[in-house]
Amino acid sequence: MKSPVKVIYIACMAMLLYSCSAENVEEDLGSSNKEFIVPEVKSIEIEILDLINNYRISKELNALTPLDVIKSQAYRHTDYMIKQNNISHDYFYERKSYLVTNAGASKVAENVGYGYSSAESIVNAWIKSDSHRSTIEGDFTAFDISIEQNEDGVMYCTNIFIKK
Repeated sequence: MKSPVKVIYIACMAMLLYSCSAENVEEDLGSSNKEFIVPEVKSIEIEILDLINNYRISKELNALTPLDVIKSQAYRHTDYMIKQNNISHDYFYERKSYLVTNAGASKVAENVGYGYSSAESIVNAWIKSDSHRSTIEGDFTAFDISIEQNEDGVMYCTNIFIKK
């Protein structure tokens, strides 16, 4: 009789420990420096980068160069926002630190967006916002973007700017 009770107890403890495992804690915390994933570039991403560069040139600012190392960080943050179902700048300082170390950045900023359906709509919204426009017009040399859709088709995006 004692043996079946022990077996049930051990089985319950094993299930409890397994269900509380922290195997995805790194991803849940938004850690941005473990993997270097650069997804395939989407046409809307190219459109946004072009619109931002055209805007900068119209303001007599330098055009910015896309960098895969930036895109990898933008992608991880966009994926994080989708998983959280929330737009945010969570873990910005981790992304900044990663880009300082791995891209030689001396300055880092980002714009995020949610729910827009076209390149023009998101860039126009950013330009109309003082803080977002300030980032777009900032003293930067490189940038990149990631746009992903959640399961409902809602677009999330992260646009990161750096100065080397």
